[in-house]
Amino acid sequence: MAERTLAILKPDCVRKNLTGAVISHIEKAGFRILGMKKIRLTKAAAGGFYAVHKGRPFYDGLVEFMCSGPCVPIALEKENAVADFRKLIGATDPKEAADGTIRKLYADNKGENIVHGSDSPENGAIEIAYFFPARELADLGQG
Repeated sequence: MAERTLAILKPDCVRKNLTGAVISHIEKAGFRILGMKKIRLTKAAAGGFYAVHKGRPFYDGLVEFMCSGPCVPIALEKENAVADFRKLIGATDPKEAADGTIRKLYADNKGENIVHGSDSPENGAIEIAYFFPARELADLGQG
């Protein structure tokens, strides 16, 4: 059964003109793109999205970074989407990421690590809904 996850191509990805390269990795790994848009997060929107991390030492820096330029949220679908996407992107710290993963290939450091991926199917659904009303998601049953 298909599962959904959210990817966000972060401001460093967009700034480095890697959006197309990262999307290519995602599609080659068998993910279906249900929705995608380029946006610029406000501080309130970024803070709301990462509210689960509020109070942690990295929270303020993360919110500032996510507001530093455009990003690209992408709703994805595939069997075992969450685990497969997390494997595709690699460890949060690119120094610890496996060879061939998106973060190993493109990320500069733990703070600017190119891409976000949902950590569970439940959070994937919540995160997708944060950026995409249901009417904006492609109906795969129609083609």
